[in-house]
Amino acid sequence: MTAAVSLKGEVWRALGTVLDPELDQPVTELEFVAEVRVDGADVDVDLRLPTYFCAPNFAFLMVADAHDAVSELDATARVRVRLLDHFAAEEINAGVAAGDGFDAAFPGLATGELAELRTTFLRKAHLAYQEQLAQQLLRDGVAPEELVARRLAEVPAGAALERLRRRRDQLGLPSGPDALLLIDERGDAVDVEELPVRLRFARTTRVSIEGNAGWCRGLLGTRYGRSAG
Repeated sequence: MTAAVSLKGEVWRALGTVLDPELDQPVTELEFVAEVRVDGADVDVDLRLPTYFCAPNFAFLMVADAHDAVSELDATARVRVRLLDHFAAEEINAGVAAGDGFDAAFPGLATGELAELRTTFLRKAHLAYQEQLAQQLLRDGVAPEELVARRLAEVPAGAALERLRRRRDQLGLPSGPDALLLIDERGDAVDVEELPVRLRFARTTRVSIEGNAGWCRGLLGTRYGRSAG
């Protein structure tokens, strides 16, 4: 295996950690990565989005996260991440390349950096994974009174549990085996009386995320002439 091929694989793996902030799925799975080129220790990554008018703050966040993820690789010397076919691509690409934040790239548009936006969508993803795991336990016969007292160590292992733990780590919420499955955004326990309303809201959030992901794949396939999925 050549060094270039090895580095290219590392770049793709790094890009697999970059999430669409709203869909909570890797940009690689969503097929937002158009191309990766490696020349020695120099790396170029081209990103594309489903529509020309995707929100610039979402787009900036993905480009900046992709740049940071690839730049952390020891084998890279120069990293350039470009957004293609987007109405604000020039501003986004220049801002990320210069290391400027969203405020600097779009003066007068932003009311703050992107940390708040990221936190909002991490909370939505956390809520969705809680609902997914809770519904699984309810189908298995766990009573609501037991569910609100269930610890993560007592939850079946799987992708949803791992994603839940990662989102909690990012949000600074308890994620160890003794942590409760159902907590609010502050980390407090959920009362059994509020459980039905909370699960209905969480299900709406999960369905919205999943529906938007499918919609984006369809748009991307239509735009670039590739099958979605």
